[in-house]
Amino acid sequence: TRVFRCVSKRFTDGLETWITLRDIKLRLPPLSLVIGGASSGKSAFAERMVLQSGLAKVYIATAEALDDEMVEKVSLHRDQRAGQGWRTVEAPHDTARALSLIEPGEVVLLDCVTFWLTNLMIDDGDWEEETEILIDTLVQMPAPVVLVSNNVAGGVVPENALARAVQRAQGQVNQRLARQADL
Repeated sequence: TRVFRCVSKRFTDGLETWITLRDIKLRLPPLSLVIGGASSGKSAFAERMVLQSGLAKVYIATAEALDDEMVEKVSLHRDQRAGQGWRTVEAPHDTARALSLIEPGEVVLLDCVTFWLTNLMIDDGDWEEETEILIDTLVQMPAPVVLVSNNVAGGVVPENALARAVQRAQGQVNQRLARQADL
């Protein structure tokens, strides 16, 4: 339930104007973190946050479409952003570098930390060092950043060692990002 769905202002001529909260520009803090389960609507929520900022929108995509399911998922996300003025940067591995190219006056949606981490771990990357680099980059950003990440701790224990390692690492990365986030 939305407590404040609309605001009303009565002008001196007696006319009343209704403005929905979606019409109001949202001033985003330097770093926002949106966490939720897989396919829970995190990306759509984060996209609405960015759209309401009124700034030039940059979508940093970390997913790699390596199978039919991911091709469909990536396509769906692209379709949802179509016609809304997004600039998309594909950065499944060097996400910190992509962030370092952002300019003042832009706003970033990084979707998603979980794919970025998974990509690193599959490639035997040093996820702890890369997380340090990512956080160092995030705290120096000249523009607001909205991060999307999965909560992977609330489900079943994965059956294989790599999946369990990703689950543990994701929990640690989420905690570190949450300590830095303003929202």
